[in-house]
Amino acid sequence: MSTTTLPEALLTTRGTAHDLGAYVVACVFDRAGAHAAFALGDGSLHITQPRQPTDWARLEVHDGAALALAPDTRPSGFVTGGDDGAFCRIGADGAITSIFSMKRKWVEQAVSFADGKAGLLACGIGKIVHLFDGNGTALRSFDHPSTVTGIAFDAKGKRLAASHYNGASLWFTASSSPTPRLLEWKGSHTNVAIHPAAEAVVTAMQENALHGWRLADGQHMRMSGYPAKSDSMGFTRNGKYLASSGADAVVVWPFFGGGPMGKPPRELAQLPDRLCTRVACHPRDDVVAAGYNNGTVVLTDIATKNVVLVSSGGQGSISALAWSPAGTHLAFGTDEGFAAIVDLLPRPPG
Repeated sequence: MSTTTLPEALLTTRGTAHDLGAYVVACVFDRAGAHAAFALGDGSLHITQPRQPTDWARLEVHDGAALALAPDTRPSGFVTGGDDGAFCRIGADGAITSIFSMKRKWVEQAVSFADGKAGLLACGIGKIVHLFDGNGTALRSFDHPSTVTGIAFDAKGKRLAASHYNGASLWFTASSSPTPRLLEWKGSHTNVAIHPAAEAVVTAMQENALHGWRLADGQHMRMSGYPAKSDSMGFTRNGKYLASSGADAVVVWPFFGGGPMGKPPRELAQLPDRLCTRVACHPRDDVVAAGYNNGTVVLTDIATKNVVLVSSGGQGSISALAWSPAGTHLAFGTDEGFAAIVDLLPRPPG
């Protein structure tokens, strides 16, 4: 669907935009949804409150580029990684503390897990993933055969997946075993996601395809046909669908009824001559936010295929996209430093 057929962009009526001045590497909300953070290529972190986004605090966190960002295990705060070798914790009050540091190395991935009782943090540096408890105490390290390109916790924090060359490794976080379950497929794997019910692991590949493994029996799942590299992917909350970038539409694969093997994907929110660069699944509904290389951002309903225009673009390619935990706010950023938050809370008529 062309954006010319869509109504006025929500950004103009429900959003707040800000020029941050550098490439937006990532954006996330804290676990309470009270603050949003944007990590930049100049090493800074910008924090604002979604319900009062006129005040933006700039923090100088990394000596170089910020490379990774995740919410902290606590209700507020964030963790970041940078090309200065630092893995840092940032409080909502702006306090910066070092969790781990390794000079002349890049912290390229950062993830967190929290369930209200316990928490885990992990960061990827070269071939090694370092695991910490919620307080930042080192627990163990996971070694891999090549550079780690993506990491992800499962929905219960029991397993951690890491993508690398020729496949992915799946580790039990509470086990001391030095040997992971190795999921093999030749080629360069660049990102990883775990099904919410831990039924499958999926990786993005350099060759414009996704590859998956059904964990019950190791069955391979090949998802190809992308015109470009799929840099962004994510499961819907119930695991029924996997949304992905890499085409002029949001490519959505079914993970039910035997899928995705032998089942074609849905292509939603198609914008001819544009490329979808980022996707983010709503935390509660089968709705996907999608960003494109011309700066357009849309929401699309998987069942109805309805599309709502969030931003009409013009401020660079979408490089970061994130929902608040309750799905009431959407944040996004571009490679030109444009950042915005859109309020999607229901409003009374009139």
